[in-house]
Amino acid sequence: MKFKLLAKDKLSKARAAEITTDHGLIQTPIFMPVGTAGTVKAIHQRELKEDIGAQIILGNTYHLYLRPGLDVLEKAGGLHRFNGWDGPILTDSGGYQVYSLSEVRKIKEEGVTFRSHIDGSKHLFTPENVMDIQRTIGADIIMAFDECTPYPCDYTYARKSMEMTHRWLKRCCDRFDSTLPKYGYNQTLFPIVQGSTYKDLRLKSAETIASFNREGNAIGGLSVGEPAEEMYEMTEVVCNVLPEDKPRYLMGVGTPVNLLENIALGIDMFDCVMPTRNARNGMLFTSKGIINIQNEKWKNDFSALEEDSELFADKTYTKAYLRHLIQSKEILGAQIASLHNLHFYLWLMKEARIKILAGEFYEWKNKMVKQLAHRL
Repeated sequence: MKFKLLAKDKLSKARAAEITTDHGLIQTPIFMPVGTAGTVKAIHQRELKEDIGAQIILGNTYHLYLRPGLDVLEKAGGLHRFNGWDGPILTDSGGYQVYSLSEVRKIKEEGVTFRSHIDGSKHLFTPENVMDIQRTIGADIIMAFDECTPYPCDYTYARKSMEMTHRWLKRCCDRFDSTLPKYGYNQTLFPIVQGSTYKDLRLKSAETIASFNREGNAIGGLSVGEPAEEMYEMTEVVCNVLPEDKPRYLMGVGTPVNLLENIALGIDMFDCVMPTRNARNGMLFTSKGIINIQNEKWKNDFSALEEDSELFADKTYTKAYLRHLIQSKEILGAQIASLHNLHFYLWLMKEARIKILAGEFYEWKNKMVKQLAHRL
């Protein structure tokens, strides 16, 4: 993997760059649609590439490991061939999913034992076998196995968890470096900074992660319930330490406002289920603000979803029609809303990149965050 820094904003730490993988080029800042179980919910691969402009998607190690399972993925030749997506793929390590299974998992130095949410069967994730699992899935970018702490989190627990994450990282690197990709293309390992919302822990973790000198770095354990200002504070602390010549990935973030504010702090890559999950419940993100399409006010509104903008060429569907579909629980409603939200997120990243390259990001960002947070 190669990273080329092209431009930095004058009044913020925003960057425009290029990441080159064996499955294609990624222009940053970038948002990665989340394809938890090998698919971005309600979206065709053709739509991801041609309509939305996605450059990289995310797969989930925990879910893919359980279903369809590694045997199926290996026989298929990896996730790219299995799901028909020929661009880059990033897999998370399963650490966040294991964190969310607090009632059915145990964390020890060896790794994490957990029970499947599908059939209750017992499994063990270790730093070593999570590297092997992600190799088999076939991601271009593989995440280190870590523990994601909850919020709020006791300082002592956060410190011990962070230190274990660092020990696990050493084991991840040893295993990754002693194994080869399965499908004939290169794979890259990203470590993950932890430390909850404690500045000293985040500093220490960022320094430790940077010392491993991998090709990219990630920030985890944020967007788990903490106030946005704490997220921004921790991101700033970490970005001041992580090297400038490598991509920075903020995991699980977030709203359009979150994305712009974190770009201004030096983040290059994002992922979040919000645009698709919220779409299925009728929440639309637009350049003018947030729409809850289920509200009565849209019942007789026959304007396009993004009427005042040249963002989207497809003006086929009106607010009134989408409201009808969502209220009727028609599958097409989830498809249209998901397509809209992902298209908007990718447009926002593209526009941010244009503004950074032009040296106009900071002023544009300050104007946009006011619009994007407004509820229509």
